[in-house]
Amino acid sequence: MTSGSDDSPTASSRRPRILCTNDDGIHAVGLTTLIEIASRLGEVVVVAPDREQSATSHSLTVHRPLRATRTPEGYHVIDGTPTDCVLIGINQLLDEPPDFVLSGVNHGANMGEDVLYSGTVAAAMEGTILGIPSIAVSYSSRASERIPTYADTLEELLGDLIRRPDFPDETFFNVNLPDIPAEDLKGRRVTTLGRRVYSDSLTRREDPSGRAYFWIGGGVSSWSGRDDSDFRAVQAGYISVTPLHLDLTNYQLISEVRSWMLGG
Repeated sequence: MTSGSDDSPTASSRRPRILCTNDDGIHAVGLTTLIEIASRLGEVVVVAPDREQSATSHSLTVHRPLRATRTPEGYHVIDGTPTDCVLIGINQLLDEPPDFVLSGVNHGANMGEDVLYSGTVAAAMEGTILGIPSIAVSYSSRASERIPTYADTLEELLGDLIRRPDFPDETFFNVNLPDIPAEDLKGRRVTTLGRRVYSDSLTRREDPSGRAYFWIGGGVSSWSGRDDSDFRAVQAGYISVTPLHLDLTNYQLISEVRSWMLGG
């Protein structure tokens, strides 16, 4: 689906229908902010996880049944992953497909390799796979209390994106906000993915019975990347907007790998 088609919301007078979701759970500050923003831009429906689902990537729950409940506000809550929420929401819970999927605002950055692990990004990717123009939004700090101050800024940015008549097929946008006061924001930059390397992020310990256990997370990270990479923009005080494509093929290597005669 492309929002520029003849029957798109931008081609008619009706307000677009926007599905909001996240990976921090139904009660997250970032989701509350996103719902507020989306309600200014269109008709909002919410399908979100019942608890935090960070780092679930694009996982689907396939080994147990999933259940949907409703909040007093009319939001749909799923006991599964962000991808579950988008899939079930679009195919079962909504009476018609949304015009857009907005995911976030995540409590923490999703730049570089983070996009491969992020439930926030995966929700936007699932929307794109299902043919719905989608955008993931993250704030570059776990200190979520500043997220609501970006509401006006995000309304302008998201409005600019969803109103485009040429929203690209098989592509979604990954937006990252810098960890600075909203009034100090320098602007927006269109970016590429940087590279993030973690050190000491895997810990091995023993429980009181002497059995080994492992804890993933923590440690320190270092960034690298081009001048136009996402982390450089965010570090400089800009909003990073990265277009991500579903096709992961490295086309620059196609001819070379064919010359290897793999598989005969």
